[in-house]
This record gives sequence, C-alpha cells and structure tokens, in this order.
Amino acid sequence: MNERPSWDSYFMKIAEDVATRSTCLRRQVGAVIVKDKRILTTGYNGAPSGISHCTEETCLRTKFNVPSGQRHELCRGLHAEQNAIIQAAYYGVSVKGGKIYVTHQPCSICTKMLINSGIEVFIYRHPYSDPLADEMANEANIKRIILE
Repeated sequence: MNERPSWDSYFMKIAEDVATRSTCLRRQVGAVIVKDKRILTTGYNGAPSGISHCTEETCLRTKFNVPSGQRHELCRGLHAEQNAIIQAAYYGVSVKGGKIYVTHQPCSICTKMLINSGIEVFIYRHPYSDPLADEMANEANIKRIILE
C-alpha cells in the first residue's frame, strides 16, 4: 500500500493543480482555503471573469517594465488568494479560522485581505520577498509555514 500524503502535502498538491488554470504570463499561482480539513474555495491568478486574458501586448507589468514585488496595482489580473476570498464571498462561505495553501507566499495586499477575512494560517511553497507582508503577518499573529 502507498503511504498517504500528509494533509499539508495533499492540500498543497491541490493548490499546485489549481495554479495550472492561471492565465498570468509571469507566474502561475494557485490557492486553496481549507477549514477542518475540508476545501472551502480555490483561486488562481488571472484576469477577472469576462475580461480577456493577458497577452504579451496587453500585460501592463511587461509594458511598463514593472519589477516583481512592486506596484501590484499595475496588473489586469487578480491574485490567487484574492480570487479564493472572492469565491468565498460570492457563495456566502465563511473562511474565518481557516488556512490557506498557496503556491507562493502572499504579497502585502493579499496578506491584508487574508488577515481581514479571518484566515489564521498561511502555508506556502515558495517564499516571496515582501517585508511589509512579513511585518503585518507577524503583528497579526498569523502562523506561516513553508513547505519544502
């Protein structure tokens, strides 16, 4: 019999699968919000529903040569974490007390949204340099776990 994966590995694998739906040209990110070992919502990064996907010609970050980790507002897309929170709101699902499994560490904007949505634990695979996100997560006592 095959050894079963841990819950963290299981949900991270699902986040990685969700990321394959991403329409972002720069980075594919997936997120899964979980509570009591049950999946509540998922999200991936990309343009909003009904808006055309980014192309090399329409990507604002490419057009304005925006470095990674800066000027998050200069993008047509939503982050995976934002889409997971929006999906919860759309369907009336409370994520308070939940965990988020995300392929990449949340940025400062997503960290603020996750804190206010009541997410208590961030679990991610790829660290992301954002000192403000780290500072806010620490101050809000958010538990953060990096999965190897």
